[in-house]
Amino acid sequence: MTDAVDLPIHLTPLTDAHRDLGARLIEFGGWLMPVQYNSIIEEHRTVRERVGLFDLSHMGELYVEGPESDAALNAALVSEPASLAAWRAQYSMICAPDGGVIDDLIVYRLGETRFLVVANASNAAVVSDALAERLDGFRAVLDDRSLATGLLAVQGPRSVEVMTPLTDVDLGALRYYAATEGTVAGIPALIARTGYTGEDGFEVFVDTAHTQALWDDLLDAVRGAGGGPIGLGARDTLRLEARLSLYGNDIDETTNPIEAGLGWVTKLQKASDFLGKKALTDIKAKPLPRKLVGFEMTGKGIARHGYPLLDGNGKAVGICTSGSPCPTIGKSVGLGYLPTAMTEVGTKFLVDCRGKNIDAVVVATPFYKRAK
Repeated sequence: MTDAVDLPIHLTPLTDAHRDLGARLIEFGGWLMPVQYNSIIEEHRTVRERVGLFDLSHMGELYVEGPESDAALNAALVSEPASLAAWRAQYSMICAPDGGVIDDLIVYRLGETRFLVVANASNAAVVSDALAERLDGFRAVLDDRSLATGLLAVQGPRSVEVMTPLTDVDLGALRYYAATEGTVAGIPALIARTGYTGEDGFEVFVDTAHTQALWDDLLDAVRGAGGGPIGLGARDTLRLEARLSLYGNDIDETTNPIEAGLGWVTKLQKASDFLGKKALTDIKAKPLPRKLVGFEMTGKGIARHGYPLLDGNGKAVGICTSGSPCPTIGKSVGLGYLPTAMTEVGTKFLVDCRGKNIDAVVVATPFYKRAK
């Protein structure tokens, strides 16, 4: 028997900056990341009401290039990257042969023969290896630039106001789920109008060496608009209110996109085969045993990841995948898998909150949707 080996924890280029700001740091997806700087509730409200700045340099950036890069990604992912216009983006997934979700992704088309695939931090290496294998036989190559790329996000209703003086890009003309090249604070960058908070905002990709300088300038601008740095704690409550899935909680290799309410991502009608297509086609053709639903706690309690969901007789029939009090809506809500017969809006059930059965009800999602 060999001794267990502790895997190294990666640091972003901003780890010292987070410490200087008084952040509480935790291990997340193999990286040391700020979970909060002050109050998670206040950071949450800062993004909803004004603007916040996030360090996302732990995410994976995988470039796919070559004359058959579009066909290669069509065969590798469940969506249809080949259908993307230049400088547009789409939400996607890479699935296992049985339809289980290996990771959820954002795919950007950066030209006729060049794409950027952004993977979750904990899965970046897995996705990189899987893509490299699936590109075999196509005239396309993979360039994993994860450790060479810094990624910052400016999110909130004042994000355009914050970014405009710092960039040469016409932000008003940049559509949602679109990207462009330009400069931010004089630094060459890829600027995307995407995010994970339910608010308007931008994600800015730069070379790692420029991350600290960009952070400093953006943080000054964000503070000037009444905002501040935001940690993973508020990022989680923000995405939950917007009903955005978290890999490792709401989706993973034991779940499939269809039962997770993400069947719209899977383009089963596209001509090219992809790994998992047959399994997902079979799953879609049959009644689903369970579905991921949103719910609200009507009793006094907070649902948390892993808590059992019970029917009216107290029998465990499902599992909570995400749950938290949500400051914007003033309620405790959650996501969880329930038998399909119990997934209609208005269906009542119980949540086992550490031995206490608390009333809950299925509700429509998203829990929060920003005004356009």
